[in-house]
Amino acid sequence: MTTETTLADLKTYLAQRPGAVIEEVAKERQIAPRAVLEALPAGMVKFAPGEAFATVMEEISGWGEVTLIVHTDDAIFEFTGSVPPGELSRGYFNLMQPKGLHGHLRHDNCAAIAFVERPFMGKATAFIAFLNQHGGIMFKVFVGRDEAKELRADQLAQFRALAASLEAKQAA
Repeated sequence: MTTETTLADLKTYLAQRPGAVIEEVAKERQIAPRAVLEALPAGMVKFAPGEAFATVMEEISGWGEVTLIVHTDDAIFEFTGSVPPGELSRGYFNLMQPKGLHGHLRHDNCAAIAFVERPFMGKATAFIAFLNQHGGIMFKVFVGRDEAKELRADQLAQFRALAASLEAKQAA
């Protein structure tokens, strides 16, 4: 099978199942999650350079309650709450709060940032995937939901504006 056939098959698969779990599709097909994101139907994903890591994280810190997910082979960790502001120091992007979500992120390992809008489990979703240099997903931050379980309109607007802004900078 040629690379073109494999890509065409993947695009067909995702067109029929746009809500497939990115990491599971990547594992099944033995490809990087970034390749799965790149094969999503047109309009579902926009990419920004990894150098925008700190900018994107700072923006997210102002959104309020979101869900941050780390998906590994062994576990799926979910944190719902506000992402704290951070700062660059000693080779890390440090999330600056003593409790709740905190830690040290290797921002230099981020090669790209994907802004994804697609259906998942029968609902609209929007998330930002931070992609490492091997095409893996470092973590994802999902736009929050309101009391009716719909995407928060304010966050979705900020998500779209940030994606458009970074896409425009990349094109310039």
